[in-house]
Amino acid sequence: MGIVGNLSPDQLQTFHSQGYLVMESFASAEDIEAMRNRMDHLLQDFDCSSTASIFSTTNQQQSTDNYFYDSVDKISFFFEEKAFGSDGELRQPKELSINKVGHALHELDPVFKGFTFSEKVSGLFISLGYKRPIVIQSMYIFKQPGIGGEVVPHQDNSFLYTDPPTCTGLWLALEDATITNGCLWAIPGSQKNGLVRRFIRGEDGVTFDRPSPEYDQKDFFPIEVKAGSLVVIHGDLIHQSFENQSSKSRHAYSLHVVDTDGCRWSQDNWIRRKVEPEPLYVSSSDLKLDL
Repeated sequence: MGIVGNLSPDQLQTFHSQGYLVMESFASAEDIEAMRNRMDHLLQDFDCSSTASIFSTTNQQQSTDNYFYDSVDKISFFFEEKAFGSDGELRQPKELSINKVGHALHELDPVFKGFTFSEKVSGLFISLGYKRPIVIQSMYIFKQPGIGGEVVPHQDNSFLYTDPPTCTGLWLALEDATITNGCLWAIPGSQKNGLVRRFIRGEDGVTFDRPSPEYDQKDFFPIEVKAGSLVVIHGDLIHQSFENQSSKSRHAYSLHVVDTDGCRWSQDNWIRRKVEPEPLYVSSSDLKLDL
């Protein structure tokens, strides 16, 4: 295989104790420029009159539509909640109105695929003990100036559940992320308490299987990072981000990875793939994930 783990014992200890790890300068300036320029081109080609799908975590059950479901193997565009005026028209140009683009950039776009399938990304998951990891979704997140929406406290395993749970999130800052423009916040060590609820897809749509717990905001710690830094997020870590009320955007590229060796993908997850994605690598038995 030729790929080796790239996390030190101290980094692994931090990840397992805190539930997240910050890796500074993970992406080069060239990586960042390539992804940002590529997204500029994708936005230029996007016909915003073709869809008005809105992404919202505060109203997730109602805002999940067929366009969202079908995005699992496409490059799809989702607007900010506050992007539209009372007349139904965009308040500002589409480039400043999109919440995120997902969920198959890592499969369909050569620039994002190149970064996703790089040895440095694979090396992370070798260090974390993954045997046959797949990227189950990818997102380019904009956190637009003035209207960038809140992401409520959540755990990634709620949405991307395997038995046993194996989801790990990668969140790459493509711009500096600060308290002012909506950086990530997390409750350190909260992953040790396990999964608190699941987001389930049934015949009548999606729903959470139980209400969200109440969280004390004093328990959250801000994760302010420079562009190029990678935040590795345990699937059970409680994390969130607030609205961006500043004049600066907060672009990021996000991946979620699950293992497919020795675990089962839950059939009531919102993602229902017709074809299993290509693994980042195979380090042991070549098992299949029934998607």
